[in-house]
Amino acid sequence: MLARKITAALASAVVALSLAACGSAGDGAGGGGEPYVAIVSKGFQHQFWQAVKKGAEQEASKRGARVTFVGPATEQEVEEQLNMLTNALAKQPDALGFAALDSKAAAPLLQQAQSQDVPVIAFDSGVDSGIPVTTVATDNKAAAAEAAKHLAEELGGKGKVALVVHDQTSLSGVDRRDGFVEWMEQNAPGITVLPAQYGGGDQLESANITKSIISANPDLDGIYASNEGSAIGVIKGVQESGASGVTVVGFDSGQAQIDAIRNGQMLGAVTQNPIGMGERLVDAALKAIEGQRLPETVDTGFYWYDKSNIDDEKIQAVLYQ
Repeated sequence: MLARKITAALASAVVALSLAACGSAGDGAGGGGEPYVAIVSKGFQHQFWQAVKKGAEQEASKRGARVTFVGPATEQEVEEQLNMLTNALAKQPDALGFAALDSKAAAPLLQQAQSQDVPVIAFDSGVDSGIPVTTVATDNKAAAAEAAKHLAEELGGKGKVALVVHDQTSLSGVDRRDGFVEWMEQNAPGITVLPAQYGGGDQLESANITKSIISANPDLDGIYASNEGSAIGVIKGVQESGASGVTVVGFDSGQAQIDAIRNGQMLGAVTQNPIGMGERLVDAALKAIEGQRLPETVDTGFYWYDKSNIDDEKIQAVLYQ
């Protein structure tokens, strides 16, 4: 059903883009003013995306450019994101920033962008395509491995752990899953890793998944959550299950996660640098507009934080508050 919906959305998109290409210039290069970068995010509701937006707007203001930033209400709405991508391209931007919910579904629209000579900058989550001129992102595999290392150390290298992952269609979801699992397999043979469960980054769904995992595995020792929504859901799920002795580690640093670390409900998490990601996204877009050659990836960095360092200046600077 979803495949038919996406196919229909893409068909409509091609028609819309064709009409736009035949019409007058939109908000982009044809306007003859400041460079215009259209940014289509994976979501809008999490503090992470708001921080990326802030960084992008700050950099655009500094550089005399203009940005728009949109994203679906949840990180499960692939069709809605495709509609947003269609609308963004119809405005004829000078460059496009895109964080894909589904690394393959947007391929026809990215091909359309290429045919319109609109450089595409992937961010946060890469795209299964050679079209983006660069990818601005955290090294998600390395960051997930860092979370695995801290969980393994807390458990003394023994026990049973679970994963609640935001999706298996975006490259960030895949890398954050695989980076965690691979580190455990290579470095903690005494830890049993259960198959990953997927909650779409939704707090309620992730909480329900967590309660089911704990019910089926009363001897569970730890849970890893791969993004902000997943982590908040896992924390709630552990609380609502009444389980004790389950160590939670996560990804991102929304306020609810910060509070959970301070009060001991969560051991720690990996925080990205979302403001820096937004800044580097716009910087890469402006360089692409000027025809500059860009590296294949722009690594925006990550940090592990817990009670011991949460108040350090460098950590405070990258939390999503």
